[in-house]
Amino acid sequence: MTEIKRKGSRSTKDIPKDILEQLNRGEIETANLVEWLAVDQRLLLKNLLKQLERTAYLKPILTGIENLKKQTVNTINEAIGTGLFEQSLKNDDTEILTIMANHTSDLIRCWATYTIGKNQTLDIGQKLEQIQCFAADKHFGVREICWLAVRSSIAKDLTKSIEILSNWTNHKDENVRRFASEATRPRGVWCEHIEELKHNPGLGLAILEPLKSDKSKYVQDSVGNWLNDASKTQPDFVKQLCEKWKQESPTKETAYIIKKALRTIEK
Repeated sequence: MTEIKRKGSRSTKDIPKDILEQLNRGEIETANLVEWLAVDQRLLLKNLLKQLERTAYLKPILTGIENLKKQTVNTINEAIGTGLFEQSLKNDDTEILTIMANHTSDLIRCWATYTIGKNQTLDIGQKLEQIQCFAADKHFGVREICWLAVRSSIAKDLTKSIEILSNWTNHKDENVRRFASEATRPRGVWCEHIEELKHNPGLGLAILEPLKSDKSKYVQDSVGNWLNDASKTQPDFVKQLCEKWKQESPTKETAYIIKKALRTIEK
């Protein structure tokens, strides 16, 4: 899968009609966040199920969306992914899961991540093993949704998760390395906090230490944000760690992470 080459529109009203129609049919990927937010997920779902001759799945999934307390892009995304997983179980339909995981549409691949996150028959090791290909996805949306899809499972089995993800910090793909940090952020974005890490951020050192001078800015941003999260509950831990890193790793990459980590404390 390659990076998007098409330049996306700057506002929803500027998206060409033919591009939006192709997005809603699942024929192309979104090129930026504006397009990602503009996709009509209900229509995309309807088109997918029609193409796959599985229209019987549509009504129960739409009902699930309507029953949401709050309808946002992310909650609808999760509801569709969960609904498709439930329908695949009910109809013994593993084929649809494979189709979704390899689909051209990034939104449909996002839905596929929840078929892993919601699968209660998988332990955390199996979930992380299956989610890694999505962590390595070339599309920003899939990379963001995939850690959200398994974050609650990570929080429930934190020790094992950190043990597994600490091995991801040496992965050749910067997107996989970034997942290890981003998925375990104490506060995170658009998600529940991990209370254990808020109060004892030292548990995450097995992930943070190998990344303290990572060459990728994408990874550096995540590590800096991880520590900034921790600084809101354990500022002394973060200050001491940054001081230690300053001595151990006098690189521009580490300096960038430290500045990002301390931005709230030093305001």
